[in-house]
Amino acid sequence: MSFKPFVPENVRLPEFTLRALVLGVVQAVLLGAANAYLGMKAGQTIAATFPAAIISMVVLRAFRNHSILEENVARSAASVGEALVAGAIFTLPAFIITGLWKEFDYWQSTFLMLVGGVLGVLFVIFLRRTLCEDPALPFPEATAAAEIHKAGQKGATGAKYLFTTMGLAGFIELFKNPAGFHAIRDSVSGFIEFPMSKLRFLKQGMPFGEPVDFRGGMHYETPYASPAFMGVGYVIGPRLAALNFSGGVLAWFILVPLIMFLSGDGSALMNLAQHPSLTDASALERLEVVADQAWRSIVRPIAVGAMLVSACWTLFNMRGPLLAGVARAFSDMKKARGMTEGEGRFEHDVPMKWVIGGIVALLVPMTLLYGWYTGGLGGAFMAAVAMTITGFVLSAVAGYLVGVIGSSSSPTSGLALSSLIVAATLLVGIGVTGKGGVMAVLAVTATVCCATSLAGIGVTGKGGVMAVLAVTATVCCATSLAGSVIQDLKVGHLLGGTPWTMEVAYLISTVVTAFVLVVPIAMLHKADIAMGGAGIGGENLPAPQAGLMAMLAQGIVGGEMAWPLVLMGVALAIGLIMMGCESPMIVAVGMYLDLATVSAILVGGVLRWVGDRMMERRGMAAAEIEQRVNVGTLLASGLIAGEALMALLLAVAVNAGVKLPGLAGSGLLALPVFAVVAVIMIVVPLRPMHMAGATGGGGGPVEGR
Repeated sequence: MSFKPFVPENVRLPEFTLRALVLGVVQAVLLGAANAYLGMKAGQTIAATFPAAIISMVVLRAFRNHSILEENVARSAASVGEALVAGAIFTLPAFIITGLWKEFDYWQSTFLMLVGGVLGVLFVIFLRRTLCEDPALPFPEATAAAEIHKAGQKGATGAKYLFTTMGLAGFIELFKNPAGFHAIRDSVSGFIEFPMSKLRFLKQGMPFGEPVDFRGGMHYETPYASPAFMGVGYVIGPRLAALNFSGGVLAWFILVPLIMFLSGDGSALMNLAQHPSLTDASALERLEVVADQAWRSIVRPIAVGAMLVSACWTLFNMRGPLLAGVARAFSDMKKARGMTEGEGRFEHDVPMKWVIGGIVALLVPMTLLYGWYTGGLGGAFMAAVAMTITGFVLSAVAGYLVGVIGSSSSPTSGLALSSLIVAATLLVGIGVTGKGGVMAVLAVTATVCCATSLAGIGVTGKGGVMAVLAVTATVCCATSLAGSVIQDLKVGHLLGGTPWTMEVAYLISTVVTAFVLVVPIAMLHKADIAMGGAGIGGENLPAPQAGLMAMLAQGIVGGEMAWPLVLMGVALAIGLIMMGCESPMIVAVGMYLDLATVSAILVGGVLRWVGDRMMERRGMAAAEIEQRVNVGTLLASGLIAGEALMALLLAVAVNAGVKLPGLAGSGLLALPVFAVVAVIMIVVPLRPMHMAGATGGGGGPVEGR
């Protein structure tokens, strides 16, 4: 049976209009900014396809002659923001964390996002026909998004779910954020000191040495009263939320107490309790600081080792689709040479000569930037060529994976790590020296224990590491955007959209958002510092993926990496894999994040579990349960977006010097937040529904990358 799009090829409807383009670009900026906050806070991003589809329908419905193809263009442009910022926050904060930048360099950041984003779009134009028209690729989330648009033609949108929870979450954040009224205390923490324990050592049944007294204790922290984090937990579901929390349990309830238990009085760790800055702190507050330092300095490197192996394991598990994606990339490159525009509307892409010319033209500014980092144009040109080839291959891989499993499950962080390794290896191979050269070789060979021999090279300087991070940032932005773009092109394919209209919308939206999205990232960093935090890399904005990149750059090259701890993390990840752990990466990220974050995500997963069980007990069919869960997904999306956008507005206020009257935050006021979110996420999806099909089916909108 031949494929039939929703809008036939011979039908002409309003499509590439100014209002659709402006609406899409505005959404791209807002959703991208929200994802900048969420990604650096929790290591997660919310896919823009679903909320953008609903917002586009609602807004364009106000115009008398709007069409579903206009909605398609607006949604396509909107999806760029989330994808571009996802690639950026996985890499650009590493420049801050490593100390290479003191503040975000606006022009360098913008340039890297711009080049990576445009390349991602141009690469996907090569791949569109093959991927979108391949019947073997299910594109689960693209199919769901197309169903949302189709249902909107019958009057259903689901907008009330999205906007209501956006408003609620924004209101809560206004009274919870330290930059707001701060009436609600986000979390309550403390320390439980263990009673004194005396351990006796035995050898062959006989006393061995003198008995030793041990004490230590355990840090505790209540879940963040964060609708956004609970929304993340709801969407990823109880299984992944529990896995994420298990990492927190391992870090905070096993490793940190064990470290403190074994670190007796007089040890370097326990001596931190006597630091001059803690003169006015109580004894338990001092121990709480020691526990935090044990987590940051000892447990986090273990988590990094586990994340490295987990990323490699994720890619290994997808070796079939990965290899197929690489083969398809080179195949499509050959086909593109003779590609011509067809007669039908569905065959009109951006002309291939423009695409190829754009890719070649971008080599010039890339070479100049990399040359500025490395101090030589020869190696810089090779780096630019290597980046282009690597970016094309990984973009093809990302597009193929999205076609198989959807963008929500696409391992962007694993592909980012791959781009780091490939870029570093190639740069060293062509003689680029400096920190980047050493980092590259060590990054590639760390898993085979060759770090010691390579560290003896002793190369110094920061140009190489900046070049490697720059190449990685460019490739990561291209890869992230490619996956999102191919998913939206598939939505357009199902709806009957004209390819060139979406492709031009992607390019325009990419250019605009690249110049804008650096601003909210920098504002969040500055606002956190202004409120007494450490900025990106600190407790409030940990940026776990970028932290991984930064730790590799800082530790390996500078000789500061605690390799025994990293190798312990490697062993831990191998053990999790051998035990059949569904997602070792989620466990490792749970170890890297603070306890309040992972426990808040767990609360959202529990709410999802309770709702699912109640639906099953009512005897609902699987299709109806899926539909109601998708309503919950829209509610969760609103919670995530509302909190993130309000946090950004407050960050803008702080940077502008506006200070709201602060109150003494109360932990008791956090309890109603949990109650309200629980009622919304459990009760609302159970209510009678009158919007069949409005939320489609398929995957949810959160990317666990």
